[in-house]
Amino acid sequence: MTQAKEPTQAKEPTRAKEPTQAKTTKGPFDRHLVKLRRGRAQKQVGDRFIYGRCADDAASRVLDVSRSFGRTLFLGDKHLTRQIAQKLGGKIGTAIFADYTALACGLDVVCDEEALPFRAESFDLIINVLTLHGVNQVPSALAKLKTLLKPDGLFIGAVFGGQTLSELRRVIYAAEEKICGRVSPRISSMIKLDQATSMLAGLGFALPLADRDLLTVRYSSLDRLYADLRLMGETNALLVRDRSVLSARFFKKVESIYRRDHKGVDGKLNVSFETLWLTAWGPHPDQPKPLKPGSAQTKLADALGVRESKV
Repeated sequence: MTQAKEPTQAKEPTRAKEPTQAKTTKGPFDRHLVKLRRGRAQKQVGDRFIYGRCADDAASRVLDVSRSFGRTLFLGDKHLTRQIAQKLGGKIGTAIFADYTALACGLDVVCDEEALPFRAESFDLIINVLTLHGVNQVPSALAKLKTLLKPDGLFIGAVFGGQTLSELRRVIYAAEEKICGRVSPRISSMIKLDQATSMLAGLGFALPLADRDLLTVRYSSLDRLYADLRLMGETNALLVRDRSVLSARFFKKVESIYRRDHKGVDGKLNVSFETLWLTAWGPHPDQPKPLKPGSAQTKLADALGVRESKV
């Protein structure tokens, strides 16, 4: 297979522009802290293996579409979005890289997903990867992304789903209850698959589709997991988080319970990561339309080769 040409990219300024932003809607997340932690994470060097998996998946979804895209918005971590762009080559045309981060180097625009600064119908393709689970108003952010799509433009989004770190959530609650006699928010709630599909349809996207990638990662210790979460900027940014310093005793208890409940036969710890993939299009008159109920010309029983009977 011949190698695709590198995408033509918007000229990268020495320092990314940061537009004046509207006040963000109140919600569960400390958005300023989200920005700082993303910036700190992007300064670190390490193997963001989940990013590699996500980049492969995002690129394959675009490559499956039998057309090229003239102008593309990449919204997300610069390490991840650059990987995707390299895999897509000339299929994406002019690429704009944006993120909400305290480290602007390597981006064209620094902007909040809750206050995107672009004009309506600016992009043929929008790829938003692993940021929406940290915004306060997901439907509002998706609605804004929809307005940025040209008619028949493609949106592809990846967001951590509800099964992500489900084992750690349960273990932390158990350890905190045991030691402190209470529990406090430490891992945010996340979008479920059926919620994602409903949101896309309700916002007026055309041909909405949601699917998931469920990955179980094996860790030798929870310290390795914590390091990976810091590397992705995915540590606790909840507004109502407990700000007290956790003791060594607490972390030992968490590790002990985790090993008791979620250890494999080889002694390694099982950790779940669920990525929800959202695919949808900007509405266009020439797109396929679903058939009206009752308009089918062939019976399901005939297609299955069985006899039709009343229930």
